[in-house]
Amino acid sequence: MKTTLIGKAFPRAAIGFLPEYLDFQRGIRVGNLEDHQRITRILKLAIEEMYNESFVTERFGRGVFWQWIGFLPRSNRAAKPVSSDVSFGCSKFFLTIDSEDRVFKCGFSVERGYRQAPQDSNKFELKPDWDWHRLIKALKPASPMEKELKRLVVREGFGIEAGNWEDRKSMPKGKLPEMTKLRKTLQGAAADSWAGFQVYYPMLEKEVRESSGIDLVESMLAVFREVTPAMNLCMQIHLS
Repeated sequence: MKTTLIGKAFPRAAIGFLPEYLDFQRGIRVGNLEDHQRITRILKLAIEEMYNESFVTERFGRGVFWQWIGFLPRSNRAAKPVSSDVSFGCSKFFLTIDSEDRVFKCGFSVERGYRQAPQDSNKFELKPDWDWHRLIKALKPASPMEKELKRLVVREGFGIEAGNWEDRKSMPKGKLPEMTKLRKTLQGAAADSWAGFQVYYPMLEKEVRESSGIDLVESMLAVFREVTPAMNLCMQIHLS
C-alpha cells in the first residue's frame, strides 16, 4: 500500500521505526526507544499534520510492549456533553497485533462498553453521546456506510470484527454481511460484556518482516486515510 502521507512533522529521513518493533509474541514496542523510533510519536505527529487536528493517544498494555494503541480526535471527545472526560465513547484509529493468528491489524474502532456495567465501573458504561449510537444508525441498506464498508472489505481487502469482545465475530475476508445482520450482531452483544466494532487492514507476519520501517509507517497512514470516510460517519466532527 504505497503513499506519501508522511509530512513535514516527521520527514522520511528522520524515521527510525523498524519492522522488529512489531513483535508478534509480545506486542508493539514503544519503550526504551527514541522519539524518531517510537510509532506512537511518529503517527501522532503525522496524523495531526494530515488532518490539522489534535489527537489523543490511548493504549492497552504497560512497560516496553503495548498490545493495542489508539488515536482519537480530541475535538470529537470535547464535543460530547456527557462523556467529554473519557475516551471510550470516541471512534479511534488503532493498531494491534493478534499474536494467536500472527497478524498486524490497523484501522478504526468504535467501542460500546457495557450496557450494564460491573459495580464501580460506571465510566465504562454506554452513554447516550457515545459514537456507538451513530454507528448503529449508520448501518442501513443502501446507506453511505454500506458503500464505504463495501469499498473497504470487498475491493480493498479489509476485515471486520464485531460483537462481544471476548468472542467477537470475524467476517469472512472479502465478504460484507448485510447491514441489517451486522447491526443485529452488534445490538445482540451481551449487556454485561464489553463490545465493539472494528474495520482493519490485516498484515501477516511475513509481510511485516519483508517491509522496511518507513514502508510500514506509510502503510499505517494510508490505512487511516482509507477508513476515514467510514469513521466520519460515526463521529460528531469531520476529518478531512
